[in-house]
Amino acid sequence: MHLNFCPRCGVPLRWQGKPVHVGPEDLRGRGVWRYQPFLPDVEPVSLGEGGTPLLPAPSKSVGARIFWKLEFLNPTGSFKDRGASVMVSALRAFGAMHVADDSSGNAGAALAAYAAQAGLRAHLFVPAYASGPKVRQIAAYGAELHRVPGPRAAATAAVQRACADNPHLIYASHNSSPYFISGIMTLAFEIAEELGWRSPDHVVVPVGGGGLLLGLFYGFALLAELGWVEKLPKIHAAQAAACAPIVRALAEGLSEPKEVEPGETIAEGARIPKPERGKEIIMALRVVEGSGVMVEEEEIQRAQSELAKQGLYVEPTAALAPAALPKLVAHGTIKPNEVVVIPLTGFGLKTS
Repeated sequence: MHLNFCPRCGVPLRWQGKPVHVGPEDLRGRGVWRYQPFLPDVEPVSLGEGGTPLLPAPSKSVGARIFWKLEFLNPTGSFKDRGASVMVSALRAFGAMHVADDSSGNAGAALAAYAAQAGLRAHLFVPAYASGPKVRQIAAYGAELHRVPGPRAAATAAVQRACADNPHLIYASHNSSPYFISGIMTLAFEIAEELGWRSPDHVVVPVGGGGLLLGLFYGFALLAELGWVEKLPKIHAAQAAACAPIVRALAEGLSEPKEVEPGETIAEGARIPKPERGKEIIMALRVVEGSGVMVEEEEIQRAQSELAKQGLYVEPTAALAPAALPKLVAHGTIKPNEVVVIPLTGFGLKTS
């Protein structure tokens, strides 16, 4: 069963709550559900997600004030826990018992974990070639794995068919669910609060499906609308040169990305040749006067290694944004003494 798309135009939906009349002093608790006034009014399914440290980078060698947001310290090892917590909470409130997604990575692990916590049965459709720690993590949480032959897109088609054929199987898509995006918005709230209710000048993020970028955009936009922050930060999309549909669309002045032929990249979490929310991502980048940066494989490896020497062990996809940082500085996009936040999205132990 599909709950994530407009039935008339097929566009992914966005959840928007009622206007809230609260101030920062009204927030309670910690982590994602500290921001419950901005989230669906449901009983939380939580594993303690959110509340991750905002760590100053040890060096100002690039001239800007850099902060790492340690999202790899979430319960399943990635920022996807924010979205999974809110999405699973909403689906349980709707009476869902079986949820499905297509993922062999962080989103699949997050859905499997939060479904287990909620007492729901998770079905993960993964490419038959998928292997490694993330798939083992999904299985460990008790999710039912459906291995699908063929390319990555075949897994998406398979889960959509399964949900269309079975009204009790809910498509809990991390790429299109409006509830997943609303959970990611809490990352923007947290960053602003940790900076004393100020927006950074820039945020640099890896982009695959684009949920992280959109969650940050909508989160900062809501805070600006409420007057909690004075401005929106400029948001920059980092993609591997092997698969960069968003960056290429920006460079060509397109309103939505064309599907690209994905090459091999160690940043497998961002290897999405045609993001479902591509048009929305490009719109957001243009609103905030952001940009797109392509990075080569050796630049990703170098950034991953440099982070490890700071005591920060992240997976290659999480190194995309740090790899893009020197280019943004060299191009003059990021200027001296500006505040830059970079979410480090996934733990290094998730890769073999």
